[in-house]
Amino acid sequence: MSATTNILVVGIGGQGVMTATEILAEAAIALGNDAKKTEVAGMAQRGGVVSSHLRFGPRVLSPQITPGSADVLLGFEAAEGMRWRHMLRPGGISLMNNARLVPPVVELGLFDYPDDPIAAMRDGGGPVVAFDATSIALELGDIRLGNTVMLGAIADHLPFPAEILLDCVLKRFQRKGEKLVELNRRAFAAGRAAVGTAQAA
Repeated sequence: MSATTNILVVGIGGQGVMTATEILAEAAIALGNDAKKTEVAGMAQRGGVVSSHLRFGPRVLSPQITPGSADVLLGFEAAEGMRWRHMLRPGGISLMNNARLVPPVVELGLFDYPDDPIAAMRDGGGPVVAFDATSIALELGDIRLGNTVMLGAIADHLPFPAEILLDCVLKRFQRKGEKLVELNRRAFAAGRAAVGTAQAA
């Protein structure tokens, strides 16, 4: 990995893609990094496709990740992950929520949803770690926890300790009470564990 870390976060509107990128940037900045990010949202509030670029390191001039240079592809939705796999560098890793969340462009018949986006990514080479972040969130009682599950999933694939990222996550919820803080702590731990289990398998 170079001095600059490149993370691409993709999904559909309402999943918390942009929030996750903001929290990742906060964690990087807390350690003294320069950080730049940019987002592209298509009808984000209506379930449209969303992508967010984050670059951090000693000095970052541009937020834009060039194709073939992403260290980590964090896919909140499997088909979106497949669509962006060309952005990964050789040896980069894909961390994918394998739940099927069909965007409106598919429901409208404008695009076909791939039969098995995770298999297609694996056929393309490079490590792909797939897990069901949506089911984990639902088991914890709230689908919105999927965002924190995904942050837990990437926590051990960053150039700084997972605890730094967890602290930034929990600070978001301190004003909303200890119950929500604890739920997010559990969601983060569950995301880390899911990736560990998937990698071991």
